[in-house]
Amino acid sequence: MLEQFYEAEFWVAIAFVIFVLIIVRLGVHRTVAGALDDRSKRIAAELDDARKMREEAQSILTEAEKRRRDAEREAQEILEGAKAEAERVASEAKASAQEFVSRRTQMAEQKITQAESQAVAEVRAAAAEAAVAASERILGQTVRGQVADDLIGQGIRDIRTKLN
Repeated sequence: MLEQFYEAEFWVAIAFVIFVLIIVRLGVHRTVAGALDDRSKRIAAELDDARKMREEAQSILTEAEKRRRDAEREAQEILEGAKAEAERVASEAKASAQEFVSRRTQMAEQKITQAESQAVAEVRAAAAEAAVAASERILGQTVRGQVADDLIGQGIRDIRTKLN
C-alpha cells in the first residue's frame, strides 16, 4: 500500500481533492453559479430583445408589404385612368377632326353654289347685254325717228328688268 504514495496519480487525486475543498471553503462555487446565473439572465434578456426586434421587424415588413400593395394598386388605377383619358382625348380629337372636315366641306359647297350663282348671273347679264345690243341694231336698222327711239328705250328697259 505504500507504493501507492509513490505513484503520480495518487498525488494528483490528493491535490484535486484539496483543490475542491479550498474552492468549496472559499465559496467559489457560489460565485461561479452566480456568474452563470447572471450570464443566463443576460442571455434570456438578449433573447427577449431579439424576439421583440423580430416581432418589430415582422410588423415593419408587413406594413411595408401593405404599402407596396397599396402603391401597386394606386399605380394600376392611375394607369387605367390615364388610358381612359387618352382614349377620351383621342375620341374627342377624332370627333373634332370630323367636324372640321364637315365644316370645310360645307363651306366649299357654299362657295361652289355662290360661284355657280355668280356665273349664272354673269351669263344672264352678258346675254342681256348681247340681246340689248342686237335689239338696238335690229330696231335701229328697221325703225326710224322718234317712234324708233321710244321703242328702243322701252325694249331695252323691258329686257333689262326681265333678264336681271
